[in-house]
Amino acid sequence: MNFFHQATLKICGSLDIDKVVRECFAYLKHYLPIKGIMLCTYEPEKGAVRVLSLAATLPISAWTKPIYLSSEAQARLTTSGDEVLLLPHSADDPIGREVGGALGISPFSEIVLPLKIDEKKLGVVQVFSDDENSFTPEHVRLIGLLHDPFAIAMANVLQHRELLRLKDLLADDNRYLQQELRYLSGDEIVGARYGLRDVMEMVRQVAPLNSHVMLTGETGVGKEVIANVIHFTSPRRDGPLVKVNCGAIPDNLLDSELFGHEKGAFTGAIRSKRGRFERAHRGTLFLDEVGELPLAAQVRLLRVLQDGIIERVGGTDPIEVDVRIVAATHRNLAEMVKSGRFREDLLFRLNVFPIHIPPLRRRKSDIPALVHHFIDRKLKAFNLYKHPGLAAGTMDLLAAYPWPGNVRELENIVERALIRHQSRSEEEPLSFAGLVDDRPDDDAPARADETLRPHLSLDAAMRRHIEAVLRSTHGRIQGRVGAAALLGIHPSTLRSRMDKLGIAFGRKTTRVNNLFANS
Repeated sequence: MNFFHQATLKICGSLDIDKVVRECFAYLKHYLPIKGIMLCTYEPEKGAVRVLSLAATLPISAWTKPIYLSSEAQARLTTSGDEVLLLPHSADDPIGREVGGALGISPFSEIVLPLKIDEKKLGVVQVFSDDENSFTPEHVRLIGLLHDPFAIAMANVLQHRELLRLKDLLADDNRYLQQELRYLSGDEIVGARYGLRDVMEMVRQVAPLNSHVMLTGETGVGKEVIANVIHFTSPRRDGPLVKVNCGAIPDNLLDSELFGHEKGAFTGAIRSKRGRFERAHRGTLFLDEVGELPLAAQVRLLRVLQDGIIERVGGTDPIEVDVRIVAATHRNLAEMVKSGRFREDLLFRLNVFPIHIPPLRRRKSDIPALVHHFIDRKLKAFNLYKHPGLAAGTMDLLAAYPWPGNVRELENIVERALIRHQSRSEEEPLSFAGLVDDRPDDDAPARADETLRPHLSLDAAMRRHIEAVLRSTHGRIQGRVGAAALLGIHPSTLRSRMDKLGIAFGRKTTRVNNLFANS
């Protein structure tokens, strides 16, 4: 009984399989005339045996690679039973002969203990000696007593190794996805030395700190790109960057998305779920269109910023989170505070370091670099390699346009020009004729700022702009040439805003059609 107790303590005392095998070898030498012990698993898809760990007083060859078995040895392995085997001569057993040959062991005797849990074969334990006929039935009985401890230890080790492998895969996938995120969202600041020079100087000042940042500017100026740069140049760069479009999440799901929920918290909550704040722990949370948050959500967000603590929906345990907030909006939050649509105390918390990103019409010196950047990027996306030349007067044409959709609109125009260019000769220059308004720049500021007249409310200005874009797309919302693409937002987000502003769509298109007919 003492033998079983002491052996079990050594077998199950660690997840370090090499330590387990060394200590077992040292202990079993007091009871059996052994010169070595090894744990092996069988990999049927390879037809090979892999030595997990080995301890011996004999000189052993390298055993890190799988030991591939002959068809005879594989057949012997698949037909073997669960009983403990005593093999006086390894040369008489094809498995022992091939494994011993791979390890450089001359003919030996061995005891083989097959390991199984819940009818699943895990592998074997082999104790061996270089003297033939070394083992007796009593030795076989002692080794047989250790089946359960060895099976549990091997199952734990195999599961632990699988978890480590999955952890490494997850870390590798996370690095890959972060790179893809940077590529898709963009982290190259075109114009950093010209039109965005002041913006980038402010980014360099605030990025190394943990201060919350508020990005303001019109739709399409590149607020998300600036948020990427702030995160990836900060000490939190190795942590997650989690993005939330506050205007795209329905009000009844907002709490669950931001703070998570417990199983059974509401109908359909079949399992617990981490929210965006938990996922952004020790990283950055980008709250895009933060002005779209309803007042109830603003209250809960304020508490998180004050205390650094969240509670999941349906939960009672406080969860500490370490998150840096980068918020973005195209709205005038100060005016929203005055009208009671945004909490003043939340604005103070978020607006620690405001950065305003100027519209493209205020930094037209960046247009040539942006055009070439987008051409290169779209050519890669289209699997094209030849960079077309630009038609004469292209830059003057583009500079004369007010760009109400800013950089995102310019990107869409470049993509549209490249698509149209595919049906033409490769030698023909890339032309933007007919894609932008070619009127002179004299009235561009007036046209660009038409929706921003002082006597218009922000909602009225937004309504007018959306209606103008809808007229240009003949009421189409989705698709490459739809209003959502031109405005640079998701179609569902656009529909939500249209619904809030009272702009008809879908089954209510009679009003919109009349609008187009009369325009």
